Amino acid sequence: MEVYFTGLLLGFSLIIAIGSQNAFVLRQGLRRQNVLLVCTLCALSDAALIALGVAGFGLLIEKMPWVEPAARYAGALFLFAYGARSLWAALKPSDANLTPASDNAAAVGKVVLTCLAFTWLNPHVYLDTVILLGSISTQYDGQKWLFGAGAMTASVLFFFSLGFGARLLT
Repeated sequence: MEVYFTGLLLGFSLIIAIGSQNAFVLRQGLRRQNVLLVCTLCALSDAALIALGVAGFGLLIEKMPWVEPAARYAGALFLFAYGARSLWAALKPSDANLTPASDNAAAVGKVVLTCLAFTWLNPHVYLDTVILLGSISTQYDGQKWLFGAGAMTASVLFFFSLGFGARLLT
């Protein structure tokens, strides 16, 4: 169980920093809109990325070295565009940011795409889950999946606490 708790604690230490993905989860929690969906998507995505890292991301890079720079540049482009959008929104503040959308069906699709973009196009997510957790898991030969399960548990606990705990802030 020591290996599991090591993965859990390391997972918490990496995910607790508020980045674009966590800020999105917090925002959805504050709005009380699609919180279960957003938390589930983030937790499942993190679990998949942690599994990818534990399974051996290094092998993929050896076979296809173009994947790493492609992911880095795509993520940087996404973060630049999101930063520009956030700057524009900050210059034109509005109370409408925390009001629920009127067309819930359209909002769900937009929320899903935004959530997946924050997760899968964010280079920081890959650095933490695939590269860092994946490389540390190699220290636990024969138990690396137990380490990965601990990190996955941290993601689930964090996202659901953040998303549903946000209502306490309102």
